[in-house]
Amino acid sequence: MTTSTARTATILMSCGVLCAALAMGLRNSFGLFLAPMTEANVWTASGFSFAIALQVLLNGASQPICGQLADRYGGRAVVIGGAVLYAIGILGMLLASALGMFTFFAGLVMGVAVSAAGMPIIIATLTRLLPESKRGLAVGLGTAGSSFGQFLVVPLAGFGIGALGWQMTLALMAATALLMIPLALPLAEPPRPKVAPKDEETARQALSRALRTPSFWYLFFGFFVCGLHISFLTTHLPGFVHYCGLPVAVGAGAIGLIGLFNVAGSLAAGELTQRWKRRELLVIIYAARGVLITGFMLVPKTTTTVMIFSAIMGLLYLSTVPPTVALVARNFGTRWLATIFGLVFLGHQLGGFTGAFMGGVVLDLTGSYDLMWWIGVGASAFAALVHLPVKDPPMPRAAGAAA
Repeated sequence: MTTSTARTATILMSCGVLCAALAMGLRNSFGLFLAPMTEANVWTASGFSFAIALQVLLNGASQPICGQLADRYGGRAVVIGGAVLYAIGILGMLLASALGMFTFFAGLVMGVAVSAAGMPIIIATLTRLLPESKRGLAVGLGTAGSSFGQFLVVPLAGFGIGALGWQMTLALMAATALLMIPLALPLAEPPRPKVAPKDEETARQALSRALRTPSFWYLFFGFFVCGLHISFLTTHLPGFVHYCGLPVAVGAGAIGLIGLFNVAGSLAAGELTQRWKRRELLVIIYAARGVLITGFMLVPKTTTTVMIFSAIMGLLYLSTVPPTVALVARNFGTRWLATIFGLVFLGHQLGGFTGAFMGGVVLDLTGSYDLMWWIGVGASAFAALVHLPVKDPPMPRAAGAAA
């Protein structure tokens, strides 16, 4: 790789990482607003949770569509549009006076915004723009950037709620979302070479091939579990900490600590994805989550145990992404990677909807989160088992244009 090419790769990865950091950090701050907004507006926890769960669901449903737009027209335009929707959605959450209006902006508008400006589009764009030798690093860095945003933005949002109030904090978050626009500018993809239609697989053909492949469904349902864990934690961990009698700052710190340690976890997963078997890596990650949650449920809930749990969970948090992206690329190629991974990501977000909404329902019905934690343990065992038959072939040369 020449010096000029290396410099270009560095710029691409840096802008992609920062953009992913802002998108994930802003999104994962919404759980901090559950207590102040429900108290101020006299909403139920399950009502607020449904809006966030709907966001996760719409994120998943619109991800393949945004992915196909990025595959056809380039990731830069899609990410810029997502940044604008981010600002509109957050401002709408601020101005909402009724739960229905809040659900529209937090659920529908933000759901599409997160799809357009989120990590899957950025990672797929970087995967196409960079040589194969850099793809594992790029996916690891993109995932780590998302985690760093969680580490940086979530505690700042928590501080803002305490110092400035939740209204001013949402206004500042809306303005911050617009910073993703200049960061997306370098993500321009060169024109694709003209090929005869008979020589190129169409998006419909690629999707049809994926849907007929068992490995696609194993990855889909495994990613469902990942989404269930992540959305439950980001939406309800601060509330769980509060119900355990610990200060609100501990909940915000726990989410931030997950993000910090996932920087290391994602980078390590990206490196291992290049060097080791991706299928076995996913089995280990999901099994380790189940062991960790079980241990957490069996110990007293103190600031120390919450922080230890958060740090270890951070190592496992989004470390599933690099091997999952790599397995999608290896099974189906890179030409329609954003589209097919977007469909796998739909499984993730269906799980996210389940985790976010079910957490609120369980709390309203039982007055405790305990049942939801044990559901998470069972889901970990399922995910570890379902990845065992996934095929991990060499990177295909014919199916993906950039392979």
